[in-house]
Amino acid sequence: MATQQAHSRPLGVAVAGGLLAGVSLALWLPWLAPLWLLLLALSIGMPAWWRSWRGRWLGACLVGFALAGLHATHALSVQLPADWEKRDVVVSGRIIELPQHQPRRTAFALRVDRASDQSEPLRGRLLRLSWFDERDGTGTGRERVQAGQRWQMTVRLRAPRGLRNPGGFDSEKHAFAGRVTATGYVRDPGQAHLQQAGRGINAWRGAMSQRIAASVAPESARFLSAFALGDTRGLDDGDWHILRANGLSHLVAISGMHVGIVAGFFALAMAGVWWLFPGLGRRVPRPMAAAIGGLVGAVLYAAVAGFALPTVRTVLMVAVVAGMRIQRRRSTTLEVLALAMIAVLIVDPLSALTAGFWLSFFGVAWLVWCLPEAGRRPLHDLVSAQGVATIGLLPLTAVLFDQASLAGPLSNLVAVPWWTLVVVPLSLVGTSLELLHAGWGLWAWDAAAWCFQLSWPLFDTMAASDKALWWLRESRWYALPLALVGAFWLLLPRGLPGRPLALLLWLPLLWPARDLPEPGEVDIQVLDVGQGSSVLVRTSAHTLLYDMGPSTPDGFDSGERVVIPAMRALGVARLARAVVSHADNDHSGGFEAVRSRTGIDIANAPEDSGIADTLPCVACEQWEWDGVSFRFMHPPPYFPYLGNDASCVLRVTGKYGTALLLGDVGKVIERDLVRRSRLDEASSIKAEVVLVSHHGAANASDPALVEASGAKLAIMSSGHGNRYGHPRAEVTRRWQDAGAATPDTAQDGAIRIRMGKAGIAVETRRAARPRLWDAARRENKTLVEAAAGLSYRPD
Repeated sequence: MATQQAHSRPLGVAVAGGLLAGVSLALWLPWLAPLWLLLLALSIGMPAWWRSWRGRWLGACLVGFALAGLHATHALSVQLPADWEKRDVVVSGRIIELPQHQPRRTAFALRVDRASDQSEPLRGRLLRLSWFDERDGTGTGRERVQAGQRWQMTVRLRAPRGLRNPGGFDSEKHAFAGRVTATGYVRDPGQAHLQQAGRGINAWRGAMSQRIAASVAPESARFLSAFALGDTRGLDDGDWHILRANGLSHLVAISGMHVGIVAGFFALAMAGVWWLFPGLGRRVPRPMAAAIGGLVGAVLYAAVAGFALPTVRTVLMVAVVAGMRIQRRRSTTLEVLALAMIAVLIVDPLSALTAGFWLSFFGVAWLVWCLPEAGRRPLHDLVSAQGVATIGLLPLTAVLFDQASLAGPLSNLVAVPWWTLVVVPLSLVGTSLELLHAGWGLWAWDAAAWCFQLSWPLFDTMAASDKALWWLRESRWYALPLALVGAFWLLLPRGLPGRPLALLLWLPLLWPARDLPEPGEVDIQVLDVGQGSSVLVRTSAHTLLYDMGPSTPDGFDSGERVVIPAMRALGVARLARAVVSHADNDHSGGFEAVRSRTGIDIANAPEDSGIADTLPCVACEQWEWDGVSFRFMHPPPYFPYLGNDASCVLRVTGKYGTALLLGDVGKVIERDLVRRSRLDEASSIKAEVVLVSHHGAANASDPALVEASGAKLAIMSSGHGNRYGHPRAEVTRRWQDAGAATPDTAQDGAIRIRMGKAGIAVETRRAARPRLWDAARRENKTLVEAAAGLSYRPD
């Protein structure tokens, strides 16, 4: 009865579940509800929530739906209007986070001033900017950028926009959840003016991070900065790989667990003071003083971490516990968790879009449900908690990160107690002492570094195994709920019949169907790599990769960020052949990353292109896989390397259609392909699908080739807003006049073509997986309304 009453309270577990359901529904619908519907839901939901009846969770669900919709409406409304893109704008503002200094650029977040002299669409808004060196590597003074400073600078902006691919990071969702108005870069860095030196908590964090770097050995300093300050800027890709492989990423950046430890220390310290001076208890009872001390400690540590979302969640939980202690109310851990969730969702419903929200709340919920008697046997409880977390959170981890750490259970058994109870406290002690007086904290930092280095080689060794990290394929929508039901079933008390059958519910998530082509069929994925190209061609048992997209000096590598994740999402473990059409960066830049991260049986590139360890692609070379024939159409033998015009042209012919991949060849080569096609049937360029040459540039897509190919689908691989104006309007019109559809990765995201028994099926990533924060759809709506004389409204 007591449990039922707790669940039906206005701030109980059932209400928290209803609120979360409403928020999730609003955020995962592919469109925004109109304002009138959101206000109606809010007006009905609020009294229904607080009315004393069993269905009050329905009222909370309506409130969650309304709040999330209103926040989403605001988040979209503050994004940069389309007519402000590519303008040079003078802004003044404060750097609110620790800047990331990379080899060729510095990335930072700028909060624009609210003064009247700032442009109205940017006033008080958050911008994410980059400050680049010159093209020849000459410095531009970007090393002066530090947290807490005020700058005036000229910037060029655009609304948040990202790439859309299988397995890819959704940067548009990240910007939407963070209320980012625009991204951009600093124009004319020499004219940027520092108006005020760094100040505030973030300036202090940056200075303290520099002090750690100067005082501790480099192999440990970057981790101590992460433990003590939440500063992960020093961690490189290799560090993150080791952490992911061991399932330890949650322990490095300041997490809720760290905040809880600090709160506990402060609570104990306050209780100790009250024990030494019993007279204080006459004014404030010791339990109440300990609760207040814990809350103060949590808030201070969250400030040190820059009020990151995981720390804010834990602070809210500590505040709930402290409030109940002050009011002398008893409550269960589950009720405290429900209250914290309600507080987080009311303050920021968009936090439900972050991985940390789901992992932190559901992780604690699993532990509370499965281990209600924890605390009596510490070692047994630690092992049990790790097992519960592994099973209970595996479905969420698989969906959120497309991976599962097989080494994680063992690694966490070592890292959780050692890092959390030894390394982190020593790091914090050193930081606190250093705050009091420079030099006092060095001994504690050195001790923390020594303790950390005792454990790190173990995790490095475990991560080196191919079995440590299991990359999972992209699954269907129903896989997660089934796996969560399976986890619940597995964690039921012992003795219940049929528990092993729960594993069957995990199959759609852990081993989803690969949807491979049948023999003779071809599956083509034109990836969205920005201004470049990359194409995955799959038959029933082989995979070919044609081009790998660009890499840039500022750190973006499409091989690492797009191609490899897409391969993992599609279940491609090895490439039977990789073809680099030519050496231009927008086609070959990601090759080294792909080659270093996956096996390649054969690699081809034009002769004399300078791409190492490749065989030349030569016209008339052909092979067959699974009833599908492949043939190089260009360059012919002894053809000199001429850049674009030396591109490897590949024809793929299946039982149900042909695709022609043209690289960047120009009109002269295209006319030669037409000529050879007329002379030799084996060299025919007749094709249902064509990857348009040179991203739709004006110097390609010769009318003779357009006519000779007879294509029904002409795919443009281009970057949104690229400086070349690709694809050119006249080129797109030329293909359309010939009867071809012209999807473009810049507008549609990754494009999938299946040439099979049912004909040629086309699926674009943005259309197949619509999101309410989708930048392309928002831009198209804005353009349509602007043409009609309307203003953009995100409803």
